[in-house]
Amino acid sequence: MNIFDLRARSCCVILAAMSSLAAAQAPVSAPAPTPAPATPHAPAPPVVKEGTTVKISQHVYLIPDEKAAMVPNVGIIVGSKATLVVDPGMGVRSGEVVLREARKISNNAEFYLVNTHFHSEHTTGEAAFPASAKIVRAVAQQQDIEELGMKHVARFSGVSPVIADVLQGINGFRVPAELFEKEKTLDLGGVRVRVLRLGPGHTRGDTVVFVEGDRVLFSGDLAMKQLFPAFATPQSRSQSWLASLDQLSALKPRTVIGAHYPVTDASVIGEYRDYLKALQARVAELKRQGKTSDETAEQLRAEFHAKYPDWSQPLRVHPAATVIYSELK
Repeated sequence: MNIFDLRARSCCVILAAMSSLAAAQAPVSAPAPTPAPATPHAPAPPVVKEGTTVKISQHVYLIPDEKAAMVPNVGIIVGSKATLVVDPGMGVRSGEVVLREARKISNNAEFYLVNTHFHSEHTTGEAAFPASAKIVRAVAQQQDIEELGMKHVARFSGVSPVIADVLQGINGFRVPAELFEKEKTLDLGGVRVRVLRLGPGHTRGDTVVFVEGDRVLFSGDLAMKQLFPAFATPQSRSQSWLASLDQLSALKPRTVIGAHYPVTDASVIGEYRDYLKALQARVAELKRQGKTSDETAEQLRAEFHAKYPDWSQPLRVHPAATVIYSELK
């Protein structure tokens, strides 16, 4: 099995299941000589939901993903002179929703955009923002975009016509106003925000956003509540992921907002650390016993699904175990 990102495949399964469920729940006509078949409801497009913005802290707002496939948690951080948007969603329609929600909160004309990684549902909403909006991006994430960005758009577009429609018109990525290597601090006007490149973990260009005074951390895919981590690029490594988690802990956040799933606290960082260390230990044990990489991954996928029954997407254990197996000498 390919060790890279399984999200497109997983979302395809989710969308198919949604269609099947809708068809199963559709009302059935009374018996008639020529009954008309029930028409299944089309799955909802993965577009950021308007009118759902919530206030997290004094300067931080969130448009929650509500666990919708291919929709991120969108952050809106407001200072007295500028607004920062974290992960503006997928496609122009999502970006337009995010822009309208941001303008409900603040009259700031100056916008910054930061993406936690290069995947389409975190980046392509940028297309809806005015040309004056400044994209701030890690060099490693820009490399991901240049090498893999449009391939990811094409892969997501191929999942279903619904997703292809959401991504219609996305023919490239905007050029960043500023690139940084490891860290960039933004002053939004009375609000200091640290933007840090970590990893490689989920991707080579993993980026997190920490709002200092509010102690709110946007952790991207590096730490998410009740969702198995995905090793998504050839550069993904367990050791550098663990090192990233140590850096997240050092920030001492009060609130942690992962790229997907519910808002939580700093305990999620420890949960991911415990999971990765346990997976490392079991992979090493099975490799010593002579198990192949695939045998190890298959066994541990079932084992860790049972160990973490409340976590979604256990399919991700397989590529994680495969990566760790390759790291062991």
